[in-house]
Amino acid sequence: HASLPHQVACSLCGRQLAGCRYVVTEDAAACTDCFESRLANECAKCGARIGCEMTDLGHGGRHWHEACFRCSACGCSLASQPFLAKEGDVYCTSCHDERFAARCCRCYQVFKAGSRKLEWRSQQYHEQCFLCSECGCGIGCDSFIPHGDNACCVPCYEGRFAQRCRECRQVIRKGGVTYKGQAYHSDCLVCGHCAKPLAGLKFTSQQERPYCADCFGQLFARKCCRCCQPITGFTGAKFVSFEDRDWHSDCFTCSRCSDSLVGRGFLTEGDALLCTGCASLPK
Repeated sequence: HASLPHQVACSLCGRQLAGCRYVVTEDAAACTDCFESRLANECAKCGARIGCEMTDLGHGGRHWHEACFRCSACGCSLASQPFLAKEGDVYCTSCHDERFAARCCRCYQVFKAGSRKLEWRSQQYHEQCFLCSECGCGIGCDSFIPHGDNACCVPCYEGRFAQRCRECRQVIRKGGVTYKGQAYHSDCLVCGHCAKPLAGLKFTSQQERPYCADCFGQLFARKCCRCCQPITGFTGAKFVSFEDRDWHSDCFTCSRCSDSLVGRGFLTEGDALLCTGCASLPK
C-alpha cells in the first residue's frame, strides 16, 4: 500500500487505517474488509469477489480467480498458458482450433499457427494438400491452370487440355489466332505463297490454304481488262463483268471519251467499249 498521512480513515466505513492493512483505489483508501466486500472484482466464473490475497486474472473487462480461469471446453487451467476468447468464453488453443479454426478442405484438419494457408475459389488448403486434379502431385505455391472447377499443374494442363497450333502442333501459350475454327500461333499462320505472317492482316484462302491479299491477287484473282491489276474484294471495290471480261468499276469507261459506263448503255467495237454518244460518231 502507499504511504498515507497520519489519521487517514477508510473511505467507506470511516475506520482509522493507521497501523492497519488497507488498499488504495483511485486515490482513495479502503480497509481490507471494505475492499473485499464492496470494491474487489467479481470472478466471471464463480461470482465470488477476488480478495486481496488472491491473484486477479483479467481479460476483456472480466476477471477470474486463478483457479477459476479455465478453458470453457476441456477445463484445463489457463493461468500459465496461451488462450483465445470466442463469443464471451475463453479456450485453450487446442480447443479453440478444434471448434473454431478454419480447416483444410482436402484433409479437414485445422490450420495450425504458423502453417501456410492457400486459398482458391473460396476454399482453403494446406500447402501440401493443394494437388493437381489430374496427376495428384502437389502444386503448392507453383503455377497452375484452372480446368472447370479443378486446378491442374502446368504440365498436365498442357499435355491434356491446352490448345495446340494446327501448323506446328505445339501448345499455344500466348499470341494465338483462329482461322476456320483452327488455332494457330500468330507466327505460324502465314501466307501459303510468300510465307508472310497473316496475324492482323486481311487475307483469304484458296483450296484451304491462306494467302495474303497481294499473293491471292497475283495468283488467283481476276484481272481488270483496262488496268490489268487484280480484282479483289479486300478494298471493297466493285467490279463489272461482261462477256467473260472483268473491269474495276472505275476502269469501266468509254474507250474514246473515258466517261464511266457504269449503269449506262454501251456498244462494243472489237475489244473496245463505247458509250452511245461516241458510237454514233463517224470513225
